Amino acid sequence: MKTPEIPANEPQRLDELHALRLLNTPAEERFDRLTRLAKRLFNVTASVVSLLDADHQWFKSGEGVTAKQTPRDISFCGHVILQNDVMIVEDARKDERFYDNPLVTGEPQIRFYAGCPLRAPNGSKVGTLCILDSQTRDFTADDIHALRDLASMAESELVSFQASTSDELTQISNRRGFMTLGQMLLKECALRHCFASLAFFDLDRFKEINDNFGHREGDRALMDFADALKISFRQSALFARLGGDEFVVLFIDMDQQQAAERLEAFRHELEQHMKPLQRRYRLDFSVGTVGFDPAQPQPLASLLSHSDDIMYQHKKARRNSG
Repeated sequence: MKTPEIPANEPQRLDELHALRLLNTPAEERFDRLTRLAKRLFNVTASVVSLLDADHQWFKSGEGVTAKQTPRDISFCGHVILQNDVMIVEDARKDERFYDNPLVTGEPQIRFYAGCPLRAPNGSKVGTLCILDSQTRDFTADDIHALRDLASMAESELVSFQASTSDELTQISNRRGFMTLGQMLLKECALRHCFASLAFFDLDRFKEINDNFGHREGDRALMDFADALKISFRQSALFARLGGDEFVVLFIDMDQQQAAERLEAFRHELEQHMKPLQRRYRLDFSVGTVGFDPAQPQPLASLLSHSDDIMYQHKKARRNSG
């Protein structure tokens, strides 16, 4: 086993890492959505956002892993921060750096690994976005490009919330983040010939909540709805707040009829989520759903526009019936 070398700028690198104030902090959706997407996009065992401290690597986010940290001297990510681009290990058993590494000979039995360095504002490489699998595999040029894109999003979350792809109030994806991640997922659906569905939500009578109870209560209603989305769709979909009281969910491997059935179940789940909170209002929504056909792929912007139109028709019908 080859222990990763220490970068020449290690003191500066550690100062930059600690200045981010991310080590040993709770899980955050803005990072978790990236590891979820990476795991799904590349169909691997696990995906991790790893930060390299002096003697260990700590996982800010991990999908498919139970450990929170590992020693730096056995880490694959320790080798990644010595490079300027994606590091690929197609079969760790045949790589002189890793063939006898305990992460290869024992759990999690890493065979394939790919990691992209994450840089702090001054350029110091403080961690990685990486994927790993217990099976060997090839990694194409398109795969490398996609991993770089995800790493770039992780870097923006490390550096600043201003350029962030997360909504500051609800802590789920914002419009910018949704468009970036959603386009990646739809591209993958077209390649794999799988269906997808897009649901566009608008909260019912949200203006009345603001008018009757104040904007602070309105913000709390938005956070309640976002929390319900996280609970119901965390493992199965990409979700976001587009702005105001508009939210969106992108379902993968789910046609329009299946999505409609899932949304009916979500309406009940939202009601159950709200009951113990004992709010002074009922939270409900209108929704428009459109399907994505991989044989005739449409741009994400077109799907959003179409689902928005359907949602308003739905809202109008609900008002007339109520």
